[in-house]
Amino acid sequence: MRHLDSPLLTIDVGDRRAERTDIDDVLAEFIGGRGVATKLATDRIPTDADPLGPENRVYFTTGPMQASQMSFTGRMNATAISPLTDGLLSSNAGGFLSRNFTAADVSAVEVTGRSDEPLAVHVRDDGVEFEPVADLEGAEVSEVVEWANENHDLDAEHTLCIGPAGENLVRFACIMTSESRAFGRGGLGAVLGSKNVKLMTFDGDAGPSVEFPPEAMEVHRDAATSDHIMKRQGTSSVVDIGNEMEAFPTRYFSERSFEGCESINGDAVESKKYKKGTCSACAFACKLPTRDEATGLETEGPEYETIMAFGGNCAVDDIVDIMKSNELCDQYGMDTISCGDTVAAYLASTEEFGNVELVHELVEKIAHREDVGDTLAEGVARCHEELGVDNWSVKGLEFPAHDGRALNGQGLSFATSNRGADHMYSTFYAYEYPFVGPEEAFDPVGVTPEKAEKLVELENTRALEDCGVICRFSRGQMTPERFAALLDADYEELLEVGGRVVNLERAFNNERGFDRSDDVLPYELEGFEEGLDRYYEVRGWSEDGVVSGGGAEPASADD
Repeated sequence: MRHLDSPLLTIDVGDRRAERTDIDDVLAEFIGGRGVATKLATDRIPTDADPLGPENRVYFTTGPMQASQMSFTGRMNATAISPLTDGLLSSNAGGFLSRNFTAADVSAVEVTGRSDEPLAVHVRDDGVEFEPVADLEGAEVSEVVEWANENHDLDAEHTLCIGPAGENLVRFACIMTSESRAFGRGGLGAVLGSKNVKLMTFDGDAGPSVEFPPEAMEVHRDAATSDHIMKRQGTSSVVDIGNEMEAFPTRYFSERSFEGCESINGDAVESKKYKKGTCSACAFACKLPTRDEATGLETEGPEYETIMAFGGNCAVDDIVDIMKSNELCDQYGMDTISCGDTVAAYLASTEEFGNVELVHELVEKIAHREDVGDTLAEGVARCHEELGVDNWSVKGLEFPAHDGRALNGQGLSFATSNRGADHMYSTFYAYEYPFVGPEEAFDPVGVTPEKAEKLVELENTRALEDCGVICRFSRGQMTPERFAALLDADYEELLEVGGRVVNLERAFNNERGFDRSDDVLPYELEGFEEGLDRYYEVRGWSEDGVVSGGGAEPASADD
């Protein structure tokens, strides 16, 4: 299989040591990205590690496709034990860092230990520099990026950092890169904050020597020439269909469609878009630089999930107000889904839906753990009882849109995902709206054995993409034939890599106490238990959802 040949860089921020290690065997087996990070994490992190303790490790990884100039490859992976879910979790971010990361002559970076003072870590192909940055304590993301530019002549494309939320160990804090892109889900920003690492930069002149077949340019050409609504509206284009199908959570999940949808949909976002936005080398250009001329507010987004969390779920029907929530989360470094849902939980408890001033005030208080913000910074699973509301999370991770009560296969997917309630772990929703042809689509109602079997295939495929690292929105361009050609392996062999990644995650989480009792939803679905049984059967797991053999070879859907 095609892979990078650069080493692992281990950085102990407590001892201020850095060491490069050859991991060619891991790269050859797991390709890159999430696969390599998962293998390293499950080998090196104690299964009883405290997510916010020095023994937890954060892995940043790229894959072989970051050595290309193909569209959909401006991405990176981050992996650690999540302080929100308490399980191993990988998060994915776009932007422009990935190629500067590989230019530092690394395929993976491992951060361990804990610094006794706020620290910037500068990684170059010729070494690592540790720089105390007490002056950056409490700085917002844009301030950190500006500091790196002024003091090291490195722009946002060379940086990843945390904002105040990460420093304050908010359990859904993000790691931000390229200033406005986020390793968003699961609170990995709090893990970096627990290590007292405020900023990391990457630079160098190393060039990975990986050659690609003509399929790479075919994908790039298709991305450039396709006429897709996401090029104009990004994922906000899904708002209308989600609302029409009653899959758009509203008023803290008490309703499934929002009467104010028209004023916060894709058209509303497009009306605020003032230029094109993209990730490194990508011709698809689906990002959303937006600006409100009346207030001067600029941000990137909001995307669909943010519109759900801070729009429908908070009963806010002004797109500029949602843009403001989006920008606050970017500056403080917080996942917009988890933050928006947690704010919505508070609004439900106080009957304050639609109170925009309170929404923005709560976002700020959460980031700084001030007053009630200290409670909300723990996330829905830990604060719902105190608020007196239902626990809308799976494995501690708050729900996105694509409501499983309407899209039942996606509901099963929320339950089985090792990340918890995460829509990108399988993207089953695409087959139930549907965004695929009729021959591939599923009736959204009911959980069937066929859906469980398809779910295994989709989770394995998404894991494979994350090993690449290849964007989810390449669907349609990245055919099995192109996967096989680009990664130089039989497609079924590649899917087995994805299956091994899922198994390794699950086996590690089993050791931390996860089992069938965690694969649950806050609502009932017809056929759910039978679907879960079939899912475990296809995976080759026990009836309790436990992996045998510590991550054995995945079973096939035919077994």
